[in-house]
Amino acid sequence: MGMKLERVSIILLMAGQVVACAKRPANITALSVSSEKYREVDCARLEIQLLDAKTELDKVSAMQNSKSNGDATSVALFGIPFSLLTGDFEKDVAKWKGEIVAIERAKENVCSS
Repeated sequence: MGMKLERVSIILLMAGQVVACAKRPANITALSVSSEKYREVDCARLEIQLLDAKTELDKVSAMQNSKSNGDATSVALFGIPFSLLTGDFEKDVAKWKGEIVAIERAKENVCSS
């Protein structure tokens, strides 16, 4: 009976750790960013800022994917996601996603007039 309880406890512990793994970038919601700061920027500059923001998002998304992959491995081997100890890039992904939305909103207003 004791051995069964121990196994159940280990399984529940591991299941809880999987939930705490670093999220995939696709599952991270954009932060709400005001497009107000882009209101006075011309269309050409908005295009450049959008490309820059997308480049930054790609960079932090790759780093977040790496954390997520590392967590899957560390949970399988050690029962704990390493990102709990080392952190991840979820906030950065959310920030850049929000910036992209804000720039695209500003482009709709600035570039269409």
